[in-house]
Amino acid sequence: MDNKTFRNAMGKFTTGVTVITTKVNEDIHGMTANAFMSVSLNPKLVTISIDNQAKMIDKIKTSGKYAVSFLSDEQVDVSMHFAGQKKLEGRFEFDYLLDLPVIPNALASVVCNVYEAHVVGDHTLFVGEVLDIVVRDGNPLTFFGGKYGQNLQIEFVNN
Repeated sequence: MDNKTFRNAMGKFTTGVTVITTKVNEDIHGMTANAFMSVSLNPKLVTISIDNQAKMIDKIKTSGKYAVSFLSDEQVDVSMHFAGQKKLEGRFEFDYLLDLPVIPNALASVVCNVYEAHVVGDHTLFVGEVLDIVVRDGNPLTFFGGKYGQNLQIEFVNN
């Protein structure tokens, strides 16, 4: 199969949208990503996947920490800003959790120490040990078929 077919197939899996952030000295770095997953409850571990050509790889390796902010459906512009697709006006103001920058009003922000890093193909997987979390109510920003999606409200009924 060719790369386009593979990408199109992977795009059929709906994901949430996150912004990965880190800080090296006083310099803040951020990027939009949808490759995130929870790995373990004990210890509490999560994983992000970043293209090996991204500048963020060296930033996370240097800082030894990263934060993941889960975006709400009202934060498409934030996602596009950190993906380099749209520039927000003015300077972006971060919130902080354990001295790491996180996205204000995100549904959740997770702060991690790098637990392990693995180069796998053309990406690096950073397994992070969760140090702290902030959670807010709201609807997630989703990504499907190369486009931002609308959150589907599903109500589960206990029988």
